[in-house]
Amino acid sequence: MSQAAPATRSERLRHWAARCHGMAPETLDLRLAAGDASFRRYFRLYLPDGTTRMLMDAPPEQEDSQPFVTIARRWRAAGLPVPHLHGVDLAAGFLELDDLGDTPLQARFHGDTHPDTLAWHERALMLLHELQNRAAPAGLPAYDAALLGRELDLFPDWCLGEWLGMSPPPGWSALREALIDAALAQPVVTVHRDFDAMNLMVHDGALTLIDFQDAVAGPLSYDLISLLRGRYCRFPPARFDAWVEAFRRRAIEEGRLPADVDPVTFHRQVQAMAAQRALKVLGIFCRLTLRDGRDGYLERLPHFLDHLDDSLASLPDHEAFRHWLAEAFRPALAERLEAGA
Repeated sequence: MSQAAPATRSERLRHWAARCHGMAPETLDLRLAAGDASFRRYFRLYLPDGTTRMLMDAPPEQEDSQPFVTIARRWRAAGLPVPHLHGVDLAAGFLELDDLGDTPLQARFHGDTHPDTLAWHERALMLLHELQNRAAPAGLPAYDAALLGRELDLFPDWCLGEWLGMSPPPGWSALREALIDAALAQPVVTVHRDFDAMNLMVHDGALTLIDFQDAVAGPLSYDLISLLRGRYCRFPPARFDAWVEAFRRRAIEEGRLPADVDPVTFHRQVQAMAAQRALKVLGIFCRLTLRDGRDGYLERLPHFLDHLDDSLASLPDHEAFRHWLAEAFRPALAERLEAGA
């Protein structure tokens, strides 16, 4: 009588890992480690020799792991810190990776102005320069006008329409077009696309990149503002501006940015990029809640609204939209959150 096939994905993952290591499935020490905003789940595998590995379970009907595998191999060959792939089964949606521990970068933060927080951000910025210098954007999907527009449309579609029942304000189309144009005016580099602290793991005292499967060829400043205007910190304007100017200078020195891009122009491009991302995040967090049933995202909306306001304060051409945010959107957001929606 033949043995029954494993019934669940967890059981199939266990059998796959057992085959990879020449072990009996029932002897494997496999424990759920984490999930994320997608359909991926992560399990920690404890091997008999005392080492551990991370197993990624990414259902192929919902998650295409090929980009992750391709980028991991390319970036590792370029000398970038990414997890090594110990096993790959794309048809099943199973990957075996280095275990980078349980310390994402935000675990090293102790307030927006704490020296440790600032020092770790400096280290992350150094890694960002390395990413842009070492990883060529060739072969990555283009972060083009269509993609930028689809991301911006998440705000009126999901945050305004589906969650708050509001219509976009007058001038939304002009703002949308201006933010797209500002993004496309920048040099094209490799963009991680979520260079936030949660995707930078602290392992053996160094930073390692994870969750890079959505990388694209796009604007120079996108990953910069993903880090500096992320979900964990809101830096004083002077600190933010100093980091942006230091980034501009180094990007010029290393040939990623034309020498004639002056501080004022670059600052405005960065602020426009930051506004685009904040609007995108406001929409995505509502979609994750309403469509995907994920918890914990709505409470982060005021933080990204503050980021959006900080960006628009440096873009005087869009003062009318900023006024609408303050007079209409922010009160509606606060009321809905207070109601526990």
